[in-house]
Amino acid sequence: MERQQPRFQRQGLTAIDAAISLTVILLMVQMWLLTTALEALLAGHRETALPAALISGFIFSACWVLFLFVDKIDTDVRQR
Repeated sequence: MERQQPRFQRQGLTAIDAAISLTVILLMVQMWLLTTALEALLAGHRETALPAALISGFIFSACWVLFLFVDKIDTDVRQR
């Protein structure tokens, strides 16, 4: 007989799946940004370096917040 997961555990897994999916999308955008910024820099357009670095830092911060969110949800689900 198959055991069903408690409701809070299913909700936790759904939240973790959503956060991981968003993290993957953000990291793909960050890789694209790095590629285009490096290409522009090598073409001699130095004015794009600072905005790209700031946006990349923002994306890194968003991924860090999502990591902390996943860690908190995981801890909460495991304690119940």
